Amino acid sequence: MQNIIADTKSMDLAAIQSSLRDQHLDGWLFYDHHHRDPIAYRILGLDENSFVSRRWFYFIPAEGTPGKLVHRIESGKLDSLPGHKEMYSSWQELEQKLETMLQGTKKIAMQYSPRNAIMYVSMVDAGTIELLREIGMEVVSSANLVSIFEAVLTEDQIATHYAAQQKLDEVLRAGWNRIGEATRNGGTDEHSMVTFLQEGITRAGLWTDHGPNVSVGPNSADSHYEPTPASSKPIRRGDFVLIDIWAKLAEPGTPSHGRTAAIWYDITWTGVIDREPTDREQLIFSTVRDARDASIAVVKQAFATNTPIAGWQADDASRAVIRAAGFADFFTHRTGHNIATELHGNGAHLDNLETHDERLLLPNTCFSVEPGLYFPGEFGIRNEIDMITRKGSAEVTGRIQNELLRV
Repeated sequence: MQNIIADTKSMDLAAIQSSLRDQHLDGWLFYDHHHRDPIAYRILGLDENSFVSRRWFYFIPAEGTPGKLVHRIESGKLDSLPGHKEMYSSWQELEQKLETMLQGTKKIAMQYSPRNAIMYVSMVDAGTIELLREIGMEVVSSANLVSIFEAVLTEDQIATHYAAQQKLDEVLRAGWNRIGEATRNGGTDEHSMVTFLQEGITRAGLWTDHGPNVSVGPNSADSHYEPTPASSKPIRRGDFVLIDIWAKLAEPGTPSHGRTAAIWYDITWTGVIDREPTDREQLIFSTVRDARDASIAVVKQAFATNTPIAGWQADDASRAVIRAAGFADFFTHRTGHNIATELHGNGAHLDNLETHDERLLLPNTCFSVEPGLYFPGEFGIRNEIDMITRKGSAEVTGRIQNELLRV
């Protein structure tokens, strides 16, 4: 596996133009002001930390030479990119030169989502969209293009996911062992276990931005619970425990914000301490597990038969199992999220609840499958695995929990 510390890839103009032709688009218009669109910086290979105080536009046509439009006092802003440069000072000049740059085109993609349906790519303000429509442009969402250039992983990146998986599975195993030992020898608490797991992540050569989530009993019914020293609850024999943990490779020189090309691994397991599960715990666990497996199955079937599958369809498979069991009101989040260099990446999510995600699950992408049921004041169970897709196949990348742990 090659060293992939830097996440500063260059723009692939030929690949972008090929994708534009495949999607029957005339071009892709990138626009930014004050770093409102981080997606543009990554896809174009621009410095995400550069000073930007004036609007810039960069247009990639499906055929031909790109065009750039920059303010005269920041005239070098796009000099690292190919194409013909025009400059403006006044707003009138900006609008006139933008219209000239787009002459001969009609249907263009931007970081925009109709009705804000896919808010993860909705970066362009309404006023700019209005301006472009006034000059005759049909603006469509770049969501599928963004998936191609943000979520599709290289072989080296996929290798970093599996490397993180092997290390983090062992960190989690050690965490459960620690809970068992500690509860039988003086006790522990949620925050102490967070610290134990964080130290294990560091020792394993991994990095995480926050967490993990260790929650006991009723706290596990809060899907985004994170204990603090002040709020931490004790973990005792007889308790129900949920651990959600995520990390990526921390290569030498990893910046504090974690912007490397390594890919995350993200899992959730649940268990009971020194007792057997109650009938209700077992019922809820089995329902969540079966919902997880339903999504896994439809994704595997789609890729085995080369059938396109959108994120909402994989979500529906899980949600149908939970609905049939009578627990629909307690499944309060999407089934899964894209995983890439960011934990929640810019590819398709498994979602037909929070959004209707029509983006396709593409080959060489990674995502979680994590249905959950949450009963306030009682407990919550989430069962999370990650999947990697390939052309013709899809697989779960780590250990799979099929029974509640007995710790």
